[in-house]
Amino acid sequence: MDRKTLLKQLEKQPEPCFDFIVIGGGATGLGIAVDAASRGYTTVLFEQSDFAQATSSRSTKLIHGGVRYLAQGDIMLVIEALHERYRMSRNAPHLSSNQEFTIPVYTWWEAVKYTAGLKLYDLLAGRMSMGKSCFVGIQDTLVKIPSINEKELKGGVVYHDGQFDDARFAMALVHTSGRMGAIPLNYFRVTGLLKNRDGKINGVITTDQESGKEYFIRGNAIINATGVFADSILRMDEPQAGTTIRPSQGIHLVLDGSFLGGKSALMIPKTSDGRVLFAIPWYGKVVVGTTDTPIDTVHHEPKALEEEIRFILDTAGKYLSRPPKTRDILCVYAGLR
Repeated sequence: MDRKTLLKQLEKQPEPCFDFIVIGGGATGLGIAVDAASRGYTTVLFEQSDFAQATSSRSTKLIHGGVRYLAQGDIMLVIEALHERYRMSRNAPHLSSNQEFTIPVYTWWEAVKYTAGLKLYDLLAGRMSMGKSCFVGIQDTLVKIPSINEKELKGGVVYHDGQFDDARFAMALVHTSGRMGAIPLNYFRVTGLLKNRDGKINGVITTDQESGKEYFIRGNAIINATGVFADSILRMDEPQAGTTIRPSQGIHLVLDGSFLGGKSALMIPKTSDGRVLFAIPWYGKVVVGTTDTPIDTVHHEPKALEEEIRFILDTAGKYLSRPPKTRDILCVYAGLR
């Protein structure tokens, strides 16, 4: 599957063209393309940049059931996420794995609370569980995370969740959709919507950003899968439409693997902004994040704010015997949601 071949398929498609036109080549759009094509529908997908270039490749690299949602009492969301974790790990075992996590505890109340909460997490997972949760003592905690701050440490709560390669997973969806007959095209920017005489949307205007050629593509159903950028497509239909999405930004720092020193990931269950913070082994490095910063405007290449970087460094520094400094940062990436 290559772009030139896909372009020829697009140009040869007879009227009335496609059953589905999908706008957006992130995880959602690619999943829709696979699902539609696998059911025999003619499907084309347009992505204005690289596939999974935005939110879908700037994650914490986890397939998790939402431990923090459990703390908020949203049981049904946790169950739904656990089912999704199970399906993803079964469908792509070559791109996902079982990751052990350790929560350091510094009071006995924390030990009881987190152990009980994660036992409930195991119970909700049932046969989909990736491993039993348990409390371990100080020495076992130090074996799992040698770099943990030992001052007043009482032990750790160990649990298991899923980890995956988000970018490779997205590319697997691209190839799968193509093999099933869809036409996934990147660097195609949708610039307008087509309508019939009754005012119903029945196609898109899209431009190949490599050649500059404009295409008028008709379809029976047009799906806006552009995530945080969805309002821009909505306003092509209704220019006066209000804002439907409140975006926020999350960032991650990449550090040397020595900042953890073991194979277990570190989970900090509650930070000053109410989120959890993860420090996760990743291809020999450590990914630390994420933040949750409300923003007013969306950009295709979001940049980490200085206060976000400082928040992660300060929070991680409270739990590590060697607090990371700005000079230790190997990479920073930011994503919108």
